[in-house]
Amino acid sequence: MAGTDEDTVAAADDALYVLTAVLLTPAQFPSVLGDDYPQACAALGLVPLADGYGLVLGQDGDGARWTVVIDDVSLVAVAIASWDCGMEYDLSPDERTVVAALPGWPLAVAVAAPGVPAPHDPGPEADDRPPLTPPDTTAWGPAQRRMGADEIALQWAMWREQVDDSAFPAPGSSATPGDGGSAADGPGGGGEKGQQGHSGIRRVLAEARTYIDSPPPLGRVRSSFAPGDARTLRADGPGWSLVARTDDIAFVLLDEEPGEVLPVGRGPELPGLLEALDRMAVRPN
Repeated sequence: MAGTDEDTVAAADDALYVLTAVLLTPAQFPSVLGDDYPQACAALGLVPLADGYGLVLGQDGDGARWTVVIDDVSLVAVAIASWDCGMEYDLSPDERTVVAALPGWPLAVAVAAPGVPAPHDPGPEADDRPPLTPPDTTAWGPAQRRMGADEIALQWAMWREQVDDSAFPAPGSSATPGDGGSAADGPGGGGEKGQQGHSGIRRVLAEARTYIDSPPPLGRVRSSFAPGDARTLRADGPGWSLVARTDDIAFVLLDEEPGEVLPVGRGPELPGLLEALDRMAVRPN
């Protein structure tokens, strides 16, 4: 998604040519920045306001990268929706809504403003704060693990069709949930696998259960639209991400399992866990 060439907004002492924008709210935030909303805000030095922010990314007249933080979340949401539909939208926030103008970009942006120098970080004469930079996703770690979970949530049908349900334990068996799965290319270049009694899956499910009685920081558990009456559920924790459909199975990604996607069969316990997590999850407005 991107703005039009004419989109500008005041940033620092120059106009900003808007390239793209993202939401930073408890229900929708760039998960590459953290496991939850407060972590994502901390990565930008922002206080985690309940209503969240909109992040406007662009370049000034010298080509320098800037991130303008505004508190008009609905304006950014409308702009993003318009761009996603292929429509032009002039994202020009009122200066009174600007919370901060931060040097650099916290996310990778593949486009550049025409007619200005190539994207570069502002020099110390423009802003002496360290410029924001995107998290390193060249090697497997928390940022890439969360990006992998994002991919599965967006491409659920593709990932789901690669799982052979016959590999899961039959109902009533003594095996724990999280068994089975067929080989596939994982988000980090690895694959998809399942192991009976996988200790990592047991740990994730146990930690996810603690969220029900002891709510985690905002955004650790998020619920979004899915076909039918189901919801797409996303939960994160220290070293792990879980993606599930409330009417289906789940997938787990672990920091200690580079590039691997672990399917979790429904079994007797998963449906109840997913329903409970969905009840306490934050949802987009």
